[in-house]
Amino acid sequence: MYTAIILDYYRHPRNYGTIRGADIMERDLNPLCGDEIEMHVKLEGSIIKEIKFSGHGCAISQAAASMLTEMVAGKTLDDARRVSRQDMLDALGIPISPARLKCALLGLKVLKTGVYRRLGAGMKEEFW
Repeated sequence: MYTAIILDYYRHPRNYGTIRGADIMERDLNPLCGDEIEMHVKLEGSIIKEIKFSGHGCAISQAAASMLTEMVAGKTLDDARRVSRQDMLDALGIPISPARLKCALLGLKVLKTGVYRRLGAGMKEEFW
């Protein structure tokens, strides 16, 4: 069902925790399954200097959030804004059923909500 990579990111999450004085802090949950993700981002100008996530949930939601932090660390807010649903699904590397899609994209939704809020722009992309 899950690949060794997903299980590794789930059991040994990268960038797990919080950042005191974060420039972006956003949280959301998937009420259907109870997954919860919170993203903390410290900026240096428009560069993501540090990013961490916290929360709980299934292996897919937690692994995807962990992978996402690695994808955008050191990038600009515009780079983070351009990470797509397909980028996340490709990173997971397994077919994601419609029922698990919200799990896989929860971290991306949380990050993008925070980025758009920081940029003062409305969300323009659909996640589900």
